[in-house]
Amino acid sequence: MLSAIYIQFIVGTIFIILYCVTIVGLILVILTENRNPLKTIPWVIVLLLAPGIGLLFYFFFGQDNRKQRIISRRTYKRIMRRPQEGKLPQDMCIVPEAYQPLSTLLSNSSQSSLLYGSDITIYTNGTDKLQDLLKEINNATHHIHLQYYIFCDDETGYKVQKALIKKAREGVKVRVLYDDVGCWNVKNRFFKEMQDAGIEVYAFLKVAFPILTSKVNYRNHRKIVVIDGRIGFMGGMNIADRYDKGTSWGTWRDTHFKIIGKGVHGLQSAFLIDWYVVSKKLLNDKIYYPPAQIYSDNIMQIATSGPVGQWRTLLQAAIFVIANAKKYIFIQTPYFLPTEGLNQALQTAALGGVDVRLMLPKRSDTRTANMATHSFIDEMVKAGVKVYFYKPGFLHSKLVISDDTIACIGSANMDFRSFEHNFEINAFIYQREFTLQMKKVFMHDMQNCERLVPSKWLKRPWKQRIAESFMRLFSPLL
Repeated sequence: MLSAIYIQFIVGTIFIILYCVTIVGLILVILTENRNPLKTIPWVIVLLLAPGIGLLFYFFFGQDNRKQRIISRRTYKRIMRRPQEGKLPQDMCIVPEAYQPLSTLLSNSSQSSLLYGSDITIYTNGTDKLQDLLKEINNATHHIHLQYYIFCDDETGYKVQKALIKKAREGVKVRVLYDDVGCWNVKNRFFKEMQDAGIEVYAFLKVAFPILTSKVNYRNHRKIVVIDGRIGFMGGMNIADRYDKGTSWGTWRDTHFKIIGKGVHGLQSAFLIDWYVVSKKLLNDKIYYPPAQIYSDNIMQIATSGPVGQWRTLLQAAIFVIANAKKYIFIQTPYFLPTEGLNQALQTAALGGVDVRLMLPKRSDTRTANMATHSFIDEMVKAGVKVYFYKPGFLHSKLVISDDTIACIGSANMDFRSFEHNFEINAFIYQREFTLQMKKVFMHDMQNCERLVPSKWLKRPWKQRIAESFMRLFSPLL
């Protein structure tokens, strides 16, 4: 009896020692990562006061992957070299002086080339985008590269699936990437039918055991289609019925681009990098980057960002555009959970007399994120930011325009998850004419909004404000 108790004591002591060593070691790792103290201190406190729960949460949400690489530098350079080849003299045109540092930033941190002369079609509803996407898929002759965060097995999804299978059977090479978490609710049979038809299909960062992996927190949120290296689609729309038919409580307002010309090369390289990550197949032939005609005088940069690598490119770019706005900065985003740097940049711009307008959905598809968003609005309106709530349905558009000079759309929301955890892609277009087009889109949407009245907003019930502030604590996880 005594020996059994003694053995239990020894085993228990060893467990406690190992547990304590693990927690202390983890705290030392966090400290040596030299993160922002605002992030480091909460993790240290949680690990000290609630080590069990803290260890679990850190494993899922707290690890810093900045120094990890999912693709070798050599392979990355080989893929990124192609968009920079075959430059025309027009490719060397000058970016507006105010945005030359931004162009350099995107080049240095994301290897984003200046791509000249693309033709851009703007979609503000899923119906038009779906029709054109199906038409261009049907016209494909060599390859179709398709990547979405959500690829649903609903009516819309089966329309696209059927079109892809048809082209694959005609001999066109079709490659499909989808995010494993974004498509959790999609039946495996849906993708298996494409594989059986000869389509190469891969899930990005596949999560085999969701409860036992930290990969669940790092998702590929990009939406990219490249057809024959000549035509591309990108923006905020996934493949699902709601983008075409709306929701039970309203329309689904989104923004998407069709790109023809040199800009497609930027989308192609982004897709092929992700393709290599999941398939380990390097596609770098010149046929994927055919010569491009000149359709306009716009200059475009396609920039990517993700949880690995040294820089948070799209966050840095957003802060730069806001901080350098002289007249106005207009923003559409479905979720507004800004980092401290982004928060300060918006308030500073508004306090400095810049016309800052922030358009959000009046009703969100995520109640918790919507509550957290409301806690940030207090600071915005006090600084003079004009806030508008879109009423007809859900606003899912990700748009930034400034000073009639630059426009940006893509997959990234104005929130922690997009800037810190997700793999995202945005297009930056430097052209007055195009920016004015996007400005008209924003102004048209304003007609379907109600402007927030600061005096009324700041007087909302204290219980509501406490609940919103509580949800704000979880902003990095929403």
